[in-house]
Amino acid sequence: MASTTFSGPVTSTNGFIGDTTGNVTGNVTGNITGNIAGSGSVTHAATSAINATATASAAQVATGYITSTSAAATTITLPTGTLLGAALGAVRGTVFDLYIDNTLGANTVTVAVATNGVLSSAAVDTAASFGDLTIASGPTGIARFTLMFASATAYTFTRTA
Repeated sequence: MASTTFSGPVTSTNGFIGDTTGNVTGNVTGNITGNIAGSGSVTHAATSAINATATASAAQVATGYITSTSAAATTITLPTGTLLGAALGAVRGTVFDLYIDNTLGANTVTVAVATNGVLSSAAVDTAASFGDLTIASGPTGIARFTLMFASATAYTFTRTA
C-alpha cells in the first residue's frame, strides 16, 4: 500500500468525511447527525412573517423562525405532521426547534397544532409552562417550541422557552 503525505486542506470528490472535532466556523448546510457540544449561537438565514390568523405552510415553519407584528390577536396553526415531516425530511427521532417572535406585535399570538401534531405529555401535564401556546407581545414576546417526530408524519409539540 502506498503512503502519501499532504499539507493543507485535502478534498475528496469520491470519498467521505468522517467525524469532525474541534471548532467549526462558517455556514453548515444539510443535516447534522450525532452529538453537538459546545456553545455559540444560531442565526436563521430566513424568517417567515405571519401577521394574521392563518395556517402556516410547511416551508414557513421549516425556516425555524416566524415573526408576527399584528395589532390584532393572531392564531398560527401549524401544518399537518405529514406536510411538515416532508418539508423537514423528518424521520423518527428528528428534533426541530421553532421560534415565534412577537416582540414587535401589539397583541397575543396563539399557536395551534394540526392533524398528526399533538401536545407532548410535558405540555399536557404542565400546561402553564411547557403547554403555554400563547406568546405575549412586546419585549418578552418570543418563544421557542420543540417538535419531536415519532415518525415521518407525526410530531409532539412542547414549549421549551
